Amino acid sequence: MAFNYDKYLRIDKMPTLWCWGCGDGVILKAVIRAIDSLGWDMNDVCVVSGIGCSGRFSSYVNCNTVHTTHGRAIAYATGIKLANPDKKVIVITGDGDGLAIGGNHTIHGCRRNIDINHILINNFIYGLTNSQTSPTTPRGMWTVTAQYGNIDPTFDACKLATAAGATFVARGSVIEPVKMEKMLVEGFSHDGYSFFDIFSNCHINLGRKNKMAEATKTLEWIDGITLSKTKFDLMSEDDRIGKFPLGVLHKDNSKTEYTKAYDQIIKAAQSGEKIDFKDIN
Repeated sequence: MAFNYDKYLRIDKMPTLWCWGCGDGVILKAVIRAIDSLGWDMNDVCVVSGIGCSGRFSSYVNCNTVHTTHGRAIAYATGIKLANPDKKVIVITGDGDGLAIGGNHTIHGCRRNIDINHILINNFIYGLTNSQTSPTTPRGMWTVTAQYGNIDPTFDACKLATAAGATFVARGSVIEPVKMEKMLVEGFSHDGYSFFDIFSNCHINLGRKNKMAEATKTLEWIDGITLSKTKFDLMSEDDRIGKFPLGVLHKDNSKTEYTKAYDQIIKAAQSGEKIDFKDIN
């Protein structure tokens, strides 16, 4: 029996405004299938997105949605989750939205370990605003703001999220949508900040400017820089340079989720009793 995507989509918004061959559609399908696997009621789901190609995500999903200002998706989502701790909050950002102007909010979302599912669609460039360098643009690649090649060192988003305190950190690729779906199901089930760095193709902007004008060419490049965590762990430090492991990279169930700690603040304010901070890890 065919999967009923119409149940989860705003059909009146179809077709999407994404470019032909864009990986955002693959990620949208994986998110929908993960929600279906978990049996979530769409009335209990809120999708928050920022500005950029990824920002259109909230327009297409048939649930509670908030389309926020540039770089502020995590800040909005934090407020939504604190006010509705029993609801499921999914945040969609791009690499520019989530690591540049919104990088500070991403860091503090990870630090607080609030139960938010943050999907960072990483296409290595500012797509919607016409090809500026982003924090993940590889060195040497051409952009409109680096016309002789990008010299900036790049962020490894998963290492950043882990160091900042996220308790579930994973990386996926639009080349492997089934594995991505399973990874999302595991992360969505985690009680804490779940961060997903999803490698996606932007052949229109990154690709055309770097001899990868076809979607397949950009996907081949992504395939060439990614491999399973198992294989990555067996490589030498030198061989790991320029490569990115795929899969669940970090998981910690020992830390207190933020809304549960916040609930203790509420109870203390109502009762006048002091909080025993030994119970908050």
